[in-house]
Amino acid sequence: MARKMKFVLITLGILLFVYAIVLVFITGFNFRSILLCGGSCVLILYGFFIEKLIKKKWLTYSILTLCVCFAAMVVFLGLYGRTDNVTYSEDAVVVLGAGIRGEGVTRLLAYRLLKAIEFSENNPDAYVVVSGGQGPDEAISEALAMERYLIRRGVPPERIIKEDASTSTYENFLYSKEILDDLLEGPYEVAVITNDFHIFRAVRVAGKLGMTATHFHAQTDWVSVPLNYTRECLAIIKFLIIGK
Repeated sequence: MARKMKFVLITLGILLFVYAIVLVFITGFNFRSILLCGGSCVLILYGFFIEKLIKKKWLTYSILTLCVCFAAMVVFLGLYGRTDNVTYSEDAVVVLGAGIRGEGVTRLLAYRLLKAIEFSENNPDAYVVVSGGQGPDEAISEALAMERYLIRRGVPPERIIKEDASTSTYENFLYSKEILDDLLEGPYEVAVITNDFHIFRAVRVAGKLGMTATHFHAQTDWVSVPLNYTRECLAIIKFLIIGK
């Protein structure tokens, strides 16, 4: 049994490492790829020493418990994220940034913007807030890249609002709310657009800041599902601890 587990773990670790390298070429070298490489190394090392480690039942049960909890969280995030409740009557839509390459949007971000276009077609009176600052390796702000993308595809410039100071999901909503509070009179409702894995946390952050929000999910490429869901699970734990 231990030999079979050793083979499975080492094989999974190697496949995970190869997957991380492929993602580096697709999305660039970032924290997520480091996290994935680290996870693959842990699997490989655990596989090599499993004969000794498996004798420590507390360690084995702890790892199994963590794996079950992680799998349950992933399933929940996937199901929740794909269950939209947008009504197209919201006063504004907030599109969260997701990194850019050069001055162009990534595929992950393009999926979000396509949903913003779909929303705008169903509610042409709503404002479209594109939220995202400029990272150290980005030529322009995410908000500017998003605005250009939307304008090229027919969204009226006067309906687009740039929020280009944020560096996190919490700041996305904090700064977007400040803009909308000044722009809209009285109570208002927003639709949050982000990828499925990110919906749960995004809506919770918006609610924590006092925003009434529905959600409208964008798809996630299958090749980036393991990485994005793993990172999101860690981000949710962080949010539960520090509230940001």
